[in-house]
Parts: sequence; C-alpha cells; structure tokens
Amino acid sequence: MLNYFFKKKSRLLKPINFEYVFKKHFLQKTFEIIILGRPNLLGYPRLGVNIPRKNIKYAYKRNIIKRLIRETFRLLQHKLDSMDFVVIAKKNIIFLKNKNIINMLENLWLNCR
Repeated sequence: MLNYFFKKKSRLLKPINFEYVFKKHFLQKTFEIIILGRPNLLGYPRLGVNIPRKNIKYAYKRNIIKRLIRETFRLLQHKLDSMDFVVIAKKNIIFLKNKNIINMLENLWLNCR
C-alpha cells in the first residue's frame, strides 16, 4: 500500500538544502512556475517551496499556491525519483484558476522523472 503522507522528512527545511539545489539543478518551467531539481541519496523525493512576496503580494494567495504545490507533490511523490525539488512561483500564477495550476503542476512533476 502506498503512503500518501507529506511528512517532515519530505520537506526541504534548511537554507543549505535550498542552496544545494540552486547550485546545480535541472529545470522544468512554464510562464507561471519553475521547478528546480537535483538528485539526492536519501531514496525519496523532498520538496521546498519559494514564493517571493515581491511576486505575490497577499499572504493568503501565497498560502493557497503553497497548498496546491504540496498537495500535487504529496499525491505524486511515489512516482518521482529520489531528488530534491524547489518550486518557485512567478507573478503570472495569480491569474490562473486552481484547477489549471493543479494540472500544470501535475504535468511538470511527471516530466521531472
């Protein structure tokens, strides 16, 4: 049976983890979202989210986008390689409906394999 939880070990929490991904990464992107990834040796994927206040002014909008990112990752993490991912949201994402964001994220996650 598959485990669909999003536990603390599946998150990038420390700045050094983010720097590791930023130094040498592969890139999947659209006009609204960038996903950076780098292989890890842990045996499972991890996620970090970066949504600058400069790009999205209101906290409640940033939080909605973070929830959508975490939810799509949680559901597809068993299909992903053992990598560290950082998702960066751009300004244009606020013009999309939630369903469109979810579809776009699912396509990006599946292309990250």
